[in-house]
Amino acid sequence: MALELKGIIPPMVTPLTAEGGLDEKGLEKLIEHLITGGVHGIFLLGTNGEAPSLSYALRKELITKACKYISGRVPVLVGITDTSFNGSLDIAAHSKDAGATAVVVAPPYYLPISQEEMIDYLERLIPQLSLPVMMYNMPSCTKLHLSLETVKKAKELGAIGIKDSSGDMSYFYSLIEAFKETPEFSIIVGTEMFLPETILYGGHGAVAGGANFLPELFVDLYNASVANNLEDIKILRSKVAFVNSTIYCVGKNSSRITKGIKCALSVMDICEDHMALPLRKFENKERQKVKQFLDQFEGSKVI
Repeated sequence: MALELKGIIPPMVTPLTAEGGLDEKGLEKLIEHLITGGVHGIFLLGTNGEAPSLSYALRKELITKACKYISGRVPVLVGITDTSFNGSLDIAAHSKDAGATAVVVAPPYYLPISQEEMIDYLERLIPQLSLPVMMYNMPSCTKLHLSLETVKKAKELGAIGIKDSSGDMSYFYSLIEAFKETPEFSIIVGTEMFLPETILYGGHGAVAGGANFLPELFVDLYNASVANNLEDIKILRSKVAFVNSTIYCVGKNSSRITKGIKCALSVMDICEDHMALPLRKFENKERQKVKQFLDQFEGSKVI
């Protein structure tokens, strides 16, 4: 199956109720918000989707209902990474049945593994998948920074691209260089501030968490980068930098980015901001800070 992955593909948060169930109304509103904002795809069950903290039943419910609401308007990518090999296969099969477009695979987390073990894992996993596969490099969460050789092997096995969230720009450039002769292999960045360089140097797009609540901003930055409009890039990136230095910095823990994204969506009355345990949503003090920063952004005070 030929599939071109490019543009802005938000790692969609999973809207939850206070009881830990799926916030169906919020899910539908969030999807409409993203598609109206011009995104080029939607990534379910990524890091910002809190995938490892959700039960298999809830993951499947999310996949089924999200695919129904999206209804083929944009590609749907589903994260199937799990500590259980069969668990990954199960979620992949459900994604296929629900109408998803592709699956996303990162190294199984918790137990540290080697590059050789990851290659062996992929050699066993990819042939059993019935959807296109995108690799996901997230060493801060998985303990393994995918080597260039591992990514090349994944491509040989059929992978159609990689999302790199390592934050290592030299590594990212090495990916672009390694696959420049095969532009159909998508190189997608996970670090939002790297989007312009990604496009200007031959990459394909970004899985940008901030596109959950500000999809137009990231779509505009992507379009400006494709057009090599340096003046617009400068203006738009300053707005992305504002988000990075304000909303993403509310709170003290490393979970503050996902909490900030969900809180912003709640302030905007798009979906609830409840988190899957063990995380907890922001208290009122932090919520007011997020609201203040959103008001500054929307009031055109960001230069």
